[in-house]
Amino acid sequence: MRRRSEPCEGRVRAAPHPKVRAAPRPRARTAPRPHTPATGWRRAMYRRHRTRHLAVGLGAAALTVTLTATTAPHSASTAAQRYGWGDPLPAWSDEFGYGSEADPAVPDSAKWRLAGGGPGKCWPGHSDNGRRCDANTRVIGGVLRMTGEADGNTGWLASRYGQKYGRWEARVRSRATAPDNGRQYHPLLILWPDSNRHPEDGEYDYLENGAPGEQCAEAFLHYPHPEDVPVQQEHARKCGVDLSQWHNVAVEWTPDHLRGFLDGEEWFRFSGGANADRDCIQCAPSMHQTIQLDNFHGDGLQSAVYEVDWARVYDLPDDESVR
Repeated sequence: MRRRSEPCEGRVRAAPHPKVRAAPRPRARTAPRPHTPATGWRRAMYRRHRTRHLAVGLGAAALTVTLTATTAPHSASTAAQRYGWGDPLPAWSDEFGYGSEADPAVPDSAKWRLAGGGPGKCWPGHSDNGRRCDANTRVIGGVLRMTGEADGNTGWLASRYGQKYGRWEARVRSRATAPDNGRQYHPLLILWPDSNRHPEDGEYDYLENGAPGEQCAEAFLHYPHPEDVPVQQEHARKCGVDLSQWHNVAVEWTPDHLRGFLDGEEWFRFSGGANADRDCIQCAPSMHQTIQLDNFHGDGLQSAVYEVDWARVYDLPDDESVR
């Protein structure tokens, strides 16, 4: 995702030596380790430019897939309904059916971890830009609301549940709450490695907006690779989508592929891609969902709101065939 890596530009590399892969590791579900803000080398890798449409780099070519929506999909369209994913895992999914304007609620602590480490606390934001604060993520009137303030304080939320392979879907929208000043927040849906090892264990940003309420949805899927290798990723883009309105965004992760959906329609699919510098794109270990409204600028931002109507997690049956 743009949040965590520089665009790779410039050099062309000779074809890599083939890499022999072992059989896929068995699926495991674990509770993720506590997430800590990015530091050191990771900060340097995290940035991306909004204008990137093709990332090639220091030896790694990233394919960009761009689609254009022709009609507005029905609000009830979900990948789970269309593809028969069954019921979400109740212990780890959240309909956010609690909280009110008069009495905002803290997200269910059995399912989620907030930024800051406790009530009223904050920790440094993305690349030390502003702060991620506990108070900036609340459930209000049946909707999770993440608030990005002009001073750079914003929210962050991470699931306590991790799994290797599965399906995730969330109904989201975002909007600016002040005039455009060119310093926008980035709303994201991410699968982050439970190990907290990035880039070694990959990262799947299955939705990233360069600004709240954009007209193009983007995704950045990171290969697992050593930290001394330039960023290895794939990029997808779908335009003609008003992200200030509710949309259902999903990702399917199997031993065979990564597949993204927008309102029940497939908009990206990636598979394989291993070479001398990286593992295959779907070969990451166990991951968990994060919901982020990221600050790229420090302070003086255009304030924004990122809302989630529900967030659902689905198992991937062991005997399910690849579609």
